[in-house]
Amino acid sequence: MYQRAAEQDAPVSWQKGRDIWWHELVKGKPEYCEPTWVGADDPLFILYTSGSTGKPKGVQHSSAGYLLGAINSMRWVFDFKPDDIFWCTADVGWITGHSYVAYGPLALGGTQVIFEGVPTYPDAGRFWQMIERHRVTTFYTAPTAIRSLIKLGGDLPAQFDLSSLRLLGTVGEPINPEAWMWYHEQVGGGRCPIVDTWWQTETGSHMIAPLPGAVPTKPGSCTLPLPGIMADIVDEAGMPVENGGGFLVIKRPFPSQVRTLWGDPDRFVKSYFPDEYQGRYYLAGDSAHRDADGYFWIMGRIDDVLNVSGHRLGTMEIESALVANPQVAEAAVVGRPDALKGEAIVAFVVLKGARPTGDEKKRIVAELRDWVANQIGAIAKPEDIRFGDNLPKTRSGKIMRRLLRSIAKGEQITQDTSTLENPAILQQLQESV
Repeated sequence: MYQRAAEQDAPVSWQKGRDIWWHELVKGKPEYCEPTWVGADDPLFILYTSGSTGKPKGVQHSSAGYLLGAINSMRWVFDFKPDDIFWCTADVGWITGHSYVAYGPLALGGTQVIFEGVPTYPDAGRFWQMIERHRVTTFYTAPTAIRSLIKLGGDLPAQFDLSSLRLLGTVGEPINPEAWMWYHEQVGGGRCPIVDTWWQTETGSHMIAPLPGAVPTKPGSCTLPLPGIMADIVDEAGMPVENGGGFLVIKRPFPSQVRTLWGDPDRFVKSYFPDEYQGRYYLAGDSAHRDADGYFWIMGRIDDVLNVSGHRLGTMEIESALVANPQVAEAAVVGRPDALKGEAIVAFVVLKGARPTGDEKKRIVAELRDWVANQIGAIAKPEDIRFGDNLPKTRSGKIMRRLLRSIAKGEQITQDTSTLENPAILQQLQESV
């Protein structure tokens, strides 16, 4: 325990042999610390990510390339200024926390808020209170957090002074247009650009995102690749897709890309540079489509495509339809094996109101099934809709869909759940049949 000299009069739980006075520790020490010089491609860190498979991958990033990506994206995407007060709400242990809590802001000498906790404690106004108190200018959070805050207090931002904000950002997964508009109007006051950022643990920094003030935004789209990023959409044979959806790839190397998987170089090549593409492209593992303006729309993971009676349906498409219903705050869709259809659609839904029971539950289930049929088509109707107070999420805000798949199949959950922010929700969803 370090206690500052100016606070020596404050009560402290002092333990001799363990604790030391700060002024004694720094006495006689030089003000400048010579860094250890390393090669540009020397390993900087290894960060384990499970992805959708559950088998951890040790993503190894390089020193110079990763730092260059973090610095450039701070300047370009967040339009970083010396007098900014930057706040990325991510856990520092995940890639978002690495790039936009530890490395990016600190490399630029930025002033930032670092947060440990949940956005709803002690109440759902916690984020907005902190923005007001610290005069935050740039706020970067996850769509899942935004949707949770809409459910628990959609009118709360208006109770705080958020006039210091000039830029908002989202990260972790595609943001549905309804949440985007609430974020823009209620939090940003209709004046703050929103940078919807697509990137991965493996890419190290933003790949597709709007440059605020330079690239017009569309609710739900991450817009255009950053300078130097050659992104494209291809089919299973690696041929470019001009119209419709396909596999998102990056066609040229970039500085902040993963260098290898620690201890498993063969898996690195098979996962990201598959034989189908003769190693020409980096395969992101996400599906996407491009509109008439060339804007990218991320549809979800490649393995989050359902085959229902011969029809291929993206889970993100069904989730967006559900969240567009005024009653729904959040939704996650998975598939389960079905002898007749191949796969059946199972939806886990968080309502803006209380979790329904009895006849009310039956009524809302029927309404939501009809709603999805009207939005997409009858083939997209969920076979099963389950309600919960929340969804299982990591501390970085990602929904753990592989756990939801196990629940949908009625399987016992044997996967590691230590990264979950709210493990108790699993039992509630298992019992919500």
